[in-house]
Amino acid sequence: MRRRSFIGALSLGALAGCTGDGSDDGGNGNGGNDNDRNGPDDDEDLTSTDGNGIHDGVYVQRFTDGMAMQGSAEAGDLTVAVMYSAPHRFWRMIGGERKKEPREDSDSLHLMATVWDPETGTVVPETGLSVEIAPEGGAFDEQVIYPMLSQPMGFHYGANFALDGDGEYAVRVTVGGLNIRRTGAFEGRFGDPASATVDIVFDEATRQSVSEDVRELDRYGDPGALRPMDMMMPDGTLPATEAMPGELVGTERSDDAVLPLLAVRDDPPVDAGAYLAVSARTPYNGYTLPAAGLEATVERGGEAVFEGPLRRTLDPDLDYHYGAALDSLEAGDEVTVRPLTPPQVSRHRGYERAFLEMDPVSYTV
Repeated sequence: MRRRSFIGALSLGALAGCTGDGSDDGGNGNGGNDNDRNGPDDDEDLTSTDGNGIHDGVYVQRFTDGMAMQGSAEAGDLTVAVMYSAPHRFWRMIGGERKKEPREDSDSLHLMATVWDPETGTVVPETGLSVEIAPEGGAFDEQVIYPMLSQPMGFHYGANFALDGDGEYAVRVTVGGLNIRRTGAFEGRFGDPASATVDIVFDEATRQSVSEDVRELDRYGDPGALRPMDMMMPDGTLPATEAMPGELVGTERSDDAVLPLLAVRDDPPVDAGAYLAVSARTPYNGYTLPAAGLEATVERGGEAVFEGPLRRTLDPDLDYHYGAALDSLEAGDEVTVRPLTPPQVSRHRGYERAFLEMDPVSYTV
């Protein structure tokens, strides 16, 4: 099905590290090279506005920017929305390695898609999402798009794309079947692939609207993050721990990742005596940190009573988390969570220096 439910260019605050000047350069809207727009291309050489080095963790990005919301449509049980901003660099994760994806002169826009469950508003990571783009009346061409994090946009899928000039384009978004564990009301759902098509308009007026609120931030490089945008869709912000099931055992941080540990003894989401859940999130904005590899050990009286992986799980109450079923959990138990692989999610500027080398953390029940 095809629907354009809230099409329009909305200047909605900040997107990571790009300005977008809206100039007309044959339909690409590039408006200059990446170094002119974003500062030095080598992030190791960047300095903050006060001349000090960039914070080695989550830091305030350099520029604010706008976004053009294009529309939403249903894809099976899920809703997808499509929007775009000016193109800009980002960083992909390949295992434990970070790879910079620079902005190319041929790039026209940074296309983004968000996927969520319309009943609960839960953003759904790890969908294996893909996109195809077709000019009006033309054939679809499949493109590569990545799961990623932005300070104002939260969790979404995105990449830079080169379009063939101004005009209308159809964007077909395909959501793959979810292969992580689903519990509660999500059990048995989101397992089948589905597609939706949203039309986008790429023209000078939209590019100008995207770029009109650009400004450099005084706190660039300092610890912190821009506030989430006020958008008409979810952004992957996780619930406050006090609103989640179970007891909060404690909250630790590892390479700026915030790791609350919850113990669910009453009505756990799986068949177990107790359930451990790590609700991994970003600092400041509390966005989900998906697709990491975590394992845990529970010791009681100096002996291990559990040792194993924390499974990536989607639950309507615990949201996206890493969980394990236990026979029991008692006061005084020592829990150690060991990160094995950092979150396999691409990062816009401000997140690329965090969640990389995560050390084990410990809790006492």
